[in-house]
Amino acid sequence: QVQLVESGGGLVQPGGSLRLSCAASGFSVSRHVCFWYRQAPGKEREWVAQITTGGDTYYADSVKGRFTISRDNAKNTLYLQMNTLNPEDTAVYYCNVPARDLWGQGTQVTVSS
Repeated sequence: QVQLVESGGGLVQPGGSLRLSCAASGFSVSRHVCFWYRQAPGKEREWVAQITTGGDTYYADSVKGRFTISRDNAKNTLYLQMNTLNPEDTAVYYCNVPARDLWGQGTQVTVSS
């Protein structure tokens, strides 16, 4: 079955860290450009980061220097390491592979004391 399954969200205090995972099945993430998006309550879904097939990475200004997108080709999994989290990072996070028209189910990240 071709799908993306996310995990790793949760509640974290400001300044903390989380790592999101997005496990792919039915295709290889290494052969596709992969994205992370997020959607905060009452807001539009916004682009967070992307990684190309060559491993180049790009970030939204709001997360640059704090978030890192990566992938493990052996595990066929995409990651988003999030450091120095703040309440404005609270959102549902989604992984996306547009060439496969695939979205993960979303994982909630809440940053609160």
